[in-house]
Amino acid sequence: MKKNMGSADRIIRVILAAVMATLYFTGIITGTIGLVLVILAAVFLLTSLISFCPLYAPFGISTCPKKG
Repeated sequence: MKKNMGSADRIIRVILAAVMATLYFTGIITGTIGLVLVILAAVFLLTSLISFCPLYAPFGISTCPKKG
């Protein structure tokens, strides 16, 4: 897998994942919507850790800085 996520994209995803998890685990958002948010947070965290977003690949999107 070729990296297609830049630093800013990764940081934003980690922050969003933390907010979503906090909303669920504090009981502010519950039920089905809460579970969907937790799953989405896990996906955001995983894609941030591996620097690859599978949804970017088919569209040729890359937020990595251009090399030289």
